[in-house]
Amino acid sequence: MGLGIIGWIIIGGLAGWIASKIMGTDAQQGIILNIVVGIVGGLLGGWILGLLGVDVEGGGLIFSFLTALGGACVLLFLVGLVTGRRR
Repeated sequence: MGLGIIGWIIIGGLAGWIASKIMGTDAQQGIILNIVVGIVGGLLGGWILGLLGVDVEGGGLIFSFLTALGGACVLLFLVGLVTGRRR
């Protein structure tokens, strides 16, 4: 059972928002950027877990959210390194 585009937007938005709170970048981001960060973070997190041999296909809703959250945190960390922003 897939989440569908609306599900990914909701999961991505929540994951991106929480990741921006964790990484201290929330003041710089709006809702659209939070959604984008969460969705890209989900792709990044899934890719990293796939490299580590973790089966990401049948993980369920909570696993998908945690994957997106972790990937979004990694993405925001990497963006901070590239742009030179610190907390």
